[in-house]
Amino acid sequence: MKRFLSILLLLWGLCSIAAAEEITPGTQTQRGFVNDNVLHSAIGDIHFSSYIPKSYDGSSPYALFITLPGWEGLYFQGVGANMAEDFGPEAIRYNERMIVLSPQLSDWGQTSADETIALTEYFIAHYNIDTRRVYLHGMSGGGETGSLVMGTKPELFTAYLATSSQWNGDLQVLSQARTPVYLAIGAQDSYYGADSFIQTYDALHELYARQGLSDEEIDRLLVLDVKPADYFAERGFRDQHAGGQAFAHEPSVMGWLFGEHDLPDLF
Repeated sequence: MKRFLSILLLLWGLCSIAAAEEITPGTQTQRGFVNDNVLHSAIGDIHFSSYIPKSYDGSSPYALFITLPGWEGLYFQGVGANMAEDFGPEAIRYNERMIVLSPQLSDWGQTSADETIALTEYFIAHYNIDTRRVYLHGMSGGGETGSLVMGTKPELFTAYLATSSQWNGDLQVLSQARTPVYLAIGAQDSYYGADSFIQTYDALHELYARQGLSDEEIDRLLVLDVKPADYFAERGFRDQHAGGQAFAHEPSVMGWLFGEHDLPDLF
């Protein structure tokens, strides 16, 4: 009898977990994305915008791109506020077989990092995702969240692009996973400055050097791109932090993210 009850409790628990991870689809669309989908996960509700190509039918694997917006795009700013950023819509141009998600989280801390991981894992588990092509981006506060993701579970991702932000994540964890990272920022970013990314680059470069990687191998894992003032002025931005939007339209930056990152010779 006790064994029977134990089995019932186990089954009930499994059903509860499955029910807790259902998605309530959104009803509003903006720039080709469906806004305010809600993943009812085990760690709470996760709001996100989504672009799923019409061609997706689950029969073949698709890439997955998750872009984390800055402060202006967080959920308390209003449904769809994240779609003011261009990274999601621009990403569609690079791969017609790619699902794009833009979470609207609550902050730029570890809770939001855990929610990003949960959302990524949900899509990998419930959609036909090519796990060799799972990309992450973070802008401003979203970049802080993204760095925490990279310091928690970097092995989920093929590559990470951080724009106009700072680094808060665990570099030791990242260095063990060797997930490629691109750091892009203005030399005089009005909110963060460039020092955090420069220091992050130097520290991570040193960790890889201690692992015995050559400069050429490290260059395939780590890129620091500090843009001068004229880069932003030429694109109509007076403020370098707001000018981080320009990176979404930069083929050399976005192309790096969605490029080849298979590095078997490094392992």
